[in-house]
Amino acid sequence: MSSGENGEASLRYDATVADRDVAVRLRVAEGETVALLGPNGAGKSTVLGVIAGLVTPTTGQVSLAGRDLAGVPPHRREVALLAQEPLLFPHLTALENVAFGPRSHGVGRQEARALAREWLDRVGVGDLGSRRPRQLSGGQAQRVAVARALAARPRLLLLDEPMAALDVDVAPALRHLLRTVLADRTAVVVTHDALDALLLADRVVVVEGGRVVEEGPTADVLRRPRSNFAARIAGLNLVAGRWNGEAVTQGDVAVRGLPSDDPPGQGEQAVAVFSPTAVSVFREPPGGSPRNALPATVTELEPLGDRFRVRAVAGRAPGQVPLQAEVTAAAVADLALVPGDRVNLIVKATEVSVHGASRAASAPSRTDTVWP
Repeated sequence: MSSGENGEASLRYDATVADRDVAVRLRVAEGETVALLGPNGAGKSTVLGVIAGLVTPTTGQVSLAGRDLAGVPPHRREVALLAQEPLLFPHLTALENVAFGPRSHGVGRQEARALAREWLDRVGVGDLGSRRPRQLSGGQAQRVAVARALAARPRLLLLDEPMAALDVDVAPALRHLLRTVLADRTAVVVTHDALDALLLADRVVVVEGGRVVEEGPTADVLRRPRSNFAARIAGLNLVAGRWNGEAVTQGDVAVRGLPSDDPPGQGEQAVAVFSPTAVSVFREPPGGSPRNALPATVTELEPLGDRFRVRAVAGRAPGQVPLQAEVTAAAVADLALVPGDRVNLIVKATEVSVHGASRAASAPSRTDTVWP
């Protein structure tokens, strides 16, 4: 990370981790929270490790507030990392855990304890200061971990899927807490959850295969994704290919749609995006008004309350396109759908939004040095 006089932060590095190349450039403005999205193994945790000083890059630069962090040990980087597990010191009380950060930075004992009490109160566990980690629930321990990270007064806060290890009934409360404490704070959050990105982050950066493939304001990326992973996390269908003025073609799959406010030029790379709720499933293609009729093979049926998510693939291998439809349970029963069935996925062209693929959507080569 680097931060100049204007407070803008940036990260540039190139590393080999577990025999896999990772090369990322990332900018974070002062007071901005960036969500780092991507599939498992994409390199997200490596980004945090490089920033925190736990992973040494092969080349590149990591700096914060104008300070080059090359050779600076993790505990002197003014960076706090909140992992999936709280990782509290088991032999210390909650209060002592939170006071540890300030104490390690030279703050006196009484001041550090007062600061710890303040942060425990702010995260809603002020009455648990005397308990040891084994006496805390998962949600309580994670709140103490949040307090410990923030009590150290880091210039940059890193969060590695902080809700992943929590029960579903505990996560919403912690998400609300993080939304409050991250306001106007410089932070990078790794998550697989679209709700985390929407509620916590000002901007989203998508990493796939160790490269940044998409970035932009959170709402824009999730509403109009340009990468397959962003489309999946937003719960949308995405077909990426070339625009011929009427349709986006990916392999032998062509999807007609309406150009959005950033339309592609003739023959340019583009993406067609549409909601699963706009897709109907038929055994045979129906007649009627102009629409997309996409032959596909059902791969999975996922129950969603009184509805079903029908997952399918269209086109020929190896360039098959994953698609999904959301239909009623009655429709699944009427069609007697099972995985392996051949169906037609029907979506009106008016339900499909077409926009140009961003430059960031094409992964740079290992030798690229200038990123958009």
